[in-house]
Amino acid sequence: MSTTTILPFPLVRRGDQGHPVPSLQYLLRANGRSVTVDGIFGPNTEAAVRAFQQSKGLAVDGIVGPNTWSALIIQVKRGSQGDAVRAVQEEFRFRAGEPSQALQVDGIFGPKTDAAVRGFQQALGITVDGIVGPVTWRALISGMLSG
Repeated sequence: MSTTTILPFPLVRRGDQGHPVPSLQYLLRANGRSVTVDGIFGPNTEAAVRAFQQSKGLAVDGIVGPNTWSALIIQVKRGSQGDAVRAVQEEFRFRAGEPSQALQVDGIFGPKTDAAVRGFQQALGITVDGIVGPVTWRALISGMLSG
């Protein structure tokens, strides 16, 4: 039984900067949208969000809320590669106190990423399986354990 209540997905919209915008941008890329990962929710990111929402039959408002996040997230685990993995690594980079201790954002879900995910899951009191599924994604994106 989980002892921690997982926070809801945040609302992210045009004009927002910083966390979790880079993760959003990586997830948009993982879903075939071409956006630059710069941490700024500008017109190009908004256009990519709107196109993604339309492709998934979601309300096309350019605002990333629970339904859009749920459609964007891609389950990743050890052995996974690509932009969804970069989004996970970016989340741990965001949480690192010292840049030298941060995970490398290389898109390869290897032993270090696996260890970071398992440690995060353990700290939250959720199932420790090293798989970044809906609950772990939500905890990461909502900023849990980020200081």
